[in-house]
Amino acid sequence: MKLESFWLDTAPAFQGGAAGQVGEAADRVDVAIVGGGYSGLSAGLALARRGASVVVLEAGRVIGEASGRNGGQCNNGTAQSYSALVQEFGEDTARRFYLAYNSAVDTVERLVQSENIDCGFRRCGKLKLAAKPEHYEGLARASEALLAAGVDPGVKLVTAAELPAELGCGGYFGGLLQPDSAQMHVGKFGVGLAEAAAAAGARVYEHAAVTGLQRLPSGDWQVSSARGSVQAKQVLVTTGGSGPGPFGWFRRRIVPVGSFAVVTAPLPAELTERLLPQSRNYVTTRHIGNYFRLTPDNRLLFGGRARFAVSNPKSDQKSGAVLRAALERHFPELQGVGIDYCWGGTVDMSQDRLPRAGEKNGLYYSMGYSGHGVQMSVHMGEVMAEVMAGNRAANPWRDLSWPAIPGHFGKPWFLPLVGLYYQWLDRVQ
Repeated sequence: MKLESFWLDTAPAFQGGAAGQVGEAADRVDVAIVGGGYSGLSAGLALARRGASVVVLEAGRVIGEASGRNGGQCNNGTAQSYSALVQEFGEDTARRFYLAYNSAVDTVERLVQSENIDCGFRRCGKLKLAAKPEHYEGLARASEALLAAGVDPGVKLVTAAELPAELGCGGYFGGLLQPDSAQMHVGKFGVGLAEAAAAAGARVYEHAAVTGLQRLPSGDWQVSSARGSVQAKQVLVTTGGSGPGPFGWFRRRIVPVGSFAVVTAPLPAELTERLLPQSRNYVTTRHIGNYFRLTPDNRLLFGGRARFAVSNPKSDQKSGAVLRAALERHFPELQGVGIDYCWGGTVDMSQDRLPRAGEKNGLYYSMGYSGHGVQMSVHMGEVMAEVMAGNRAANPWRDLSWPAIPGHFGKPWFLPLVGLYYQWLDRVQ
């Protein structure tokens, strides 16, 4: 069993990385982007295509963190229910938020096509599975709200009687199908996006962790990294805020939550056709739930919040054991199946699970995708290119306030308590 991401291990190597020190090619650039994940690469591509000089500074390898360590699901739909968004923000804003997620999936598909990225992108649909009868009632109300608002016209309830045509295991009471959701090989997509950004003229530096940001009297920024310094007219921060570096303001507003996954050995086609006949994206309604899908080479990827802990090799192994047990409960036919990959990653959560993007004291940022980053991070890279060109209205999250989380200074000491609270909710709700 490899303790590394299946997506990263099976993606091609990035060939377009910039050589030498950051400041060698130019003393001054239009934009420096902090973070070589989907947001940074998408923004770098969009800005370079606009004629801007761009450097992308990645602390490790491109897409080496959340962008390459997720479940490979590219789903529309928000973390909160549409009705909850309407109640909190009103119909117009809730509609804008929801449609942004729909647009995000479209953005990924457009980039796959326009850049000829071979990543197996497919509109497979997402099926949210009701773990309890009352959860199905909640999904029914959610379906009614989405259809009444016209924001997700393809959404469909799947009854318990219809579920065997969708899923070859018991234990669920129906589901909600959102057919516009997609899946892809996120590693191959990310490397393809990086190659496209480099081909467009963005200089993408790996192993260039940003160590300093200084605003100069001219209004420019001096950006220091492990591979040298550069002066930039504008800076876009897309790291998520929970990692190291001079980003304390963001760390107080983002909670890094561990998410873990295992991938089985390749499975016989007749078995997967019986267990997952539609080969969709699957998520469950529990607070500490699971997500799963088939990979392009017919393995089962099975993940979730196995433990409320951060990712490291020891933690990943413990989480892998928890996930194996859950996988075998879901699919008894896979008892004792070989597990080839196990890994963890970090989901950067905002307090209300909505993204945050905009400008703070001259510093642009986009982060906090809260488990919906595969599509929204790509989309927001393009959006922030628009915003930095002067179109603030392009940003759907522009009016959201972002107070610091009380008692949080970067290290999520309270995660075990959150885990206990979610376990209690799963028992009583």
